[in-house]
Amino acid sequence: MIRVRATFEKCGRAKYISHLDLNRCMLRTFRRSGIPIWYTEGFNPHPYYSFALALSLGFESSCEILDFNLNEEMPFEEIRDRLNAVMPEGMKIIKVAEQKQKITAITEAEYGFSLSAADTDRLYSDIQSLLAKPEILIEKKTKKGIKTVDIKPSVKVMSCEKTDNSVDMTIRLPAGTQTNFNPTLFIDALRNMGGETFEAEKIRRTGIFCENNEIFS
Repeated sequence: MIRVRATFEKCGRAKYISHLDLNRCMLRTFRRSGIPIWYTEGFNPHPYYSFALALSLGFESSCEILDFNLNEEMPFEEIRDRLNAVMPEGMKIIKVAEQKQKITAITEAEYGFSLSAADTDRLYSDIQSLLAKPEILIEKKTKKGIKTVDIKPSVKVMSCEKTDNSVDMTIRLPAGTQTNFNPTLFIDALRNMGGETFEAEKIRRTGIFCENNEIFS
């Protein structure tokens, strides 16, 4: 059994494919590609594959992770090309390689987004005021219900640039098997301040990281 990891992008119309539908989509993709994927054993065998992190509906991504096993060796380039030949519009395999790190090694995910507003100077000031607060409290849905969490210690602002029509940001948030924060938590906290009105656009996952800023691979 050969353990394989594919990195793929999900953009354009594909951002509206839910995580549940993405599973069905990949099942059809593997079957059409003819790749010798490994099936689980037991009463109801099915092709084994898994995604590292679920992506919220409406988000784009350039770094989605798909793990699967093969029954026989194949060149990584051939796997990539055969999958891309049958992938739906907006989805494309970027890289195929051997699985090196376990999914549990993931600690952070990076997101980029644009906040469009009529007065970008005021919006930029609102963002700086929010980041300067000792706490950024926001309600988050959990398995046990609604919980108030402080996301201030967890938000890492990688860039924040003002243009004529928007403020473009890149932030890193906790991700993985223990804690997952969505960038909409930060966006909602900014909106709750009651400052400049804005629209969040072009939300895109741009990186998945392990400890010490190491890119997950």
